[in-house]
Amino acid sequence: MSDCIFCKIIAGEIPSCKVYEDDQVLAFLDISQTTKGHTLVIPKEHVKNVLDMSDTTASTLFSRIPKIARALQKATDAPAMNIITNNEELSGQTVFHAHVHLVPRYSEKDGISISYTTHEPDFEALGKMAEQIAKEVSV
Repeated sequence: MSDCIFCKIIAGEIPSCKVYEDDQVLAFLDISQTTKGHTLVIPKEHVKNVLDMSDTTASTLFSRIPKIARALQKATDAPAMNIITNNEELSGQTVFHAHVHLVPRYSEKDGISISYTTHEPDFEALGKMAEQIAKEVSV
């Protein structure tokens, strides 16, 4: 895609600090460096996000994540890491070429805040939701 910044990085039109590359996947340091070592892992195939990926592309991309994440953690001595993908604008996706963020974590005060609101379980509603999802998965 001609106007995609990640496609331009893949093509070498925009410089990047690569940490991993093969025929189908590229990993490079995010220019924002949310934390030291913040890395993006992308498929070379232009696809909007995980929701639009083929099983083959997803398998290829996600099979590289553990190796790259372990190398990143070893290189940075980070005691923990968030592995995040945002899908669609509402979730925070700002570049519409699929990518996975590897964000090393150094302390609880490193500027990253991910929190979840918990609710008392409604097992009847959970069961119905599970049935709906399972039905869609089997399609």
